Amino acid sequence: MKTMTVNTTVNGASFERTVDVRTSLADFLRHGLCLTGTHVGCEHGACGACTVQLDGAAVRSCLMLAVQADSRKVTTVEALGSPDALSALQKAFSDHHALQCGFCTPGFLVTMQSWLDEAPPDATLTDEQLRDLLSGNMCRCTGYQNIIDAVRAVLRDRQASARLAPTT
Repeated sequence: MKTMTVNTTVNGASFERTVDVRTSLADFLRHGLCLTGTHVGCEHGACGACTVQLDGAAVRSCLMLAVQADSRKVTTVEALGSPDALSALQKAFSDHHALQCGFCTPGFLVTMQSWLDEAPPDATLTDEQLRDLLSGNMCRCTGYQNIIDAVRAVLRDRQASARLAPTT
């Protein structure tokens, strides 16, 4: 078994771990760091349940090796909010019943949060653009409409806040 030391920042904390070079980033997060919000569904990158941010970009952690996160910044669903302080997106998912079993939810949240982090506050999406953005994540329970409604609510709130923000 060949190993390598990985130095990475996960959710703002620095970690140094020695891992088997074949360990997936998803397994490293779940088993090495006990961050179980990253779910492993298909292990082929098709379902999106394992989505995390790597240096701000949404990636499939089941398709990446832990060694690829060396000297990089990883953000998991655990960093988006807490039970006592939900992020706007998490609150919208709750308010719009955009989760059922919850297995796919972390992937949807991280995917959308990555887009929201990069988008201007007044950004808009057509239904087709929103569905395309979410198409890399699969859900077997919700039928997607409630997820779309939740994202729409966040976009409306961001747009309203952008209109109210003072200009310089």
